[in-house]
Amino acid sequence: MNALTRFDTTALNQLNRALVGFDRLFTERLSQQQSYPPYNIIKKGENDYEIEIAVAGFTLDEIDVEVNQNLLVIRGERQREDDTDVEYLHRGLAYRNFEKSLTLAEHMEVGTASIKEGVLRISITRVVPEALKPRKVQVIGYDN
Repeated sequence: MNALTRFDTTALNQLNRALVGFDRLFTERLSQQQSYPPYNIIKKGENDYEIEIAVAGFTLDEIDVEVNQNLLVIRGERQREDDTDVEYLHRGLAYRNFEKSLTLAEHMEVGTASIKEGVLRISITRVVPEALKPRKVQVIGYDN
């Protein structure tokens, strides 16, 4: 297939992971992807989402979740030293500090955050104000 006409699914997949709750705004903003730590974005219902982030090896005190306007920032900062007297034959677990930023759509509210089995789960709900929801307009007729 010609490179100029080929649809780039990689860029679309990156965009889908970067923007939470942007069902209509996928093409407006492309942010740089961070690959560590791995994460999932799950759509649980029409207005409910959950973000799962692998945080194995981090304690509750080492994880920080912050919402600033439409930006969700998750940080993991190790506050303890690794075992310096241990000789690793293989070291595959990356206990490095991280910061992950996700852009939220309008009317997205971050709910609870919890850690279970090494996975941080953050609930997000779309709450559209009543004034912005569609409404029915009554049509009346006049008899002549």
